[in-house]
Amino acid sequence: MKIVIPGGTGQVGTILNRALSRAGHQVVVLTRRPTRDGEVRWDGESWGPWAEEIDGSDVVINLAGRSVSCRYTPDNLRAMMDSRVRSTEVVGEAIAGAARPPRVWLQMSTATLYAHRFDAPNDEATGIVGGGEPDVPDYWSYSVEIARSWERAQEVADTPHTRKVALRSAMVMSPDRGGVFDVLLALARLGLGGPVAGGGQYVSWIHDQDFVRAVEFLIDRDDLRGPVNLAAPEPLPQRAFMRDLRSSWGVPVGLPATRWMAEIGAFALRSDTELLLKSRRVVPGRLLDEGFDFAYARWPEAAGDLVRRRRRARRRIGAEVPSLSGSSGGGA
Repeated sequence: MKIVIPGGTGQVGTILNRALSRAGHQVVVLTRRPTRDGEVRWDGESWGPWAEEIDGSDVVINLAGRSVSCRYTPDNLRAMMDSRVRSTEVVGEAIAGAARPPRVWLQMSTATLYAHRFDAPNDEATGIVGGGEPDVPDYWSYSVEIARSWERAQEVADTPHTRKVALRSAMVMSPDRGGVFDVLLALARLGLGGPVAGGGQYVSWIHDQDFVRAVEFLIDRDDLRGPVNLAAPEPLPQRAFMRDLRSSWGVPVGLPATRWMAEIGAFALRSDTELLLKSRRVVPGRLLDEGFDFAYARWPEAAGDLVRRRRRARRRIGAEVPSLSGSSGGGA
């Protein structure tokens, strides 16, 4: 197939590009700064020659949008909203204008749409959409509105010949550098991976290989459309999540952090505490109902695999770097 991935240079896009290319598909990435074969320039805002890549393609997977790894200032929240909504609108315009539109459009969304809650999991049928929870920061509701507007932009796009699926994704865990697993593992290795603000808030996650398999499953299933949760079936409290991660790496203890300590840490990392403190208890109701089989349904096994792959990558890089002692000297 020909698969077009707008905004495909981030970690999730890299994971998909690598896996789908290895499977023999032609992958075209739309990016603001193309640097290699298979990348085409676009600005995520306006029509351009990039639309020709969508015309005649089989699948579009739109991942475009400003990273959430930032301080949630009013300017950054507005940039998140505008970049997600406008890029989705312009992708929809390109599909609508295509002489041969793709058969399926997978649109990235987020599990942040669901309410901050501890009492029950959120699936697509019975989950509670957030925005009105008591005792949470006011700006958390804006994160929910971003997610709703993001999905709405896809819903209203006039693409009658293209099936549409919204990917309500939890955090994608990959051993690659620069992603959320990389940050969490670094904290665990430093002995900082203990409970945050008690650690009762739920963490929803999905193993990178299951994420790819779920995307392939949704591409193949012509009968599935609308919102789909991409999350492992067993979310768990943050304290248990980090305990299992520490155990996988061999770190015996992790220092706990209070809410104000988390604020200081998030500020230092130029991130936001919503990513640490919001309870995201999300389960993949539709995937399970349709027979999708998770290779990594439980976090201890997933963490073990991710750690093994991370260690192998470190050993491989070490083997490829020549040591100073092995270099040839300037002999007489």
